[in-house]
Amino acid sequence: MGTGGPVFALDMQAKRRGRALCERVKDLIPRQLSAVATQAPIGGRIMARETVKASRKDVLAKCYGGDVTRKRKLLEKQKEGKKRMRQFGQVDIPQSAFIAALRMGDT
Repeated sequence: MGTGGPVFALDMQAKRRGRALCERVKDLIPRQLSAVATQAPIGGRIMARETVKASRKDVLAKCYGGDVTRKRKLLEKQKEGKKRMRQFGQVDIPQSAFIAALRMGDT
C-alpha cells in the first residue's frame, strides 16, 4: 500500500517471484500417489499455485482392442481406489526440495 492505494509494481513483482518459487518446488518434488498443490501466499492472498500431478499406473496395458466396458470398469475401479487413498494417504515432500528451492532463490 502506497498513499492509500495498492502499489501495482510491487504486486506484479511479488506474483512473479511467487510463481517462480512454485515452479521450482514443483520441479523438485517427486510425483506422489495423489496430486500435490504448492501455493505462494503473500499477505493472505494466494499469488501463485502449481500442481504436481499424481503418478498413474497403466491399468489398461493388459487390455487389447475392443472391450470398452472392461476398460471402463478398470478405470472406475482405479478412480475409487485413488479416492479412498486420498482420504487416508499422506504426502511425503522431501525437505531437501524446499532447501534447494530457497537456495536457487538467493542467486
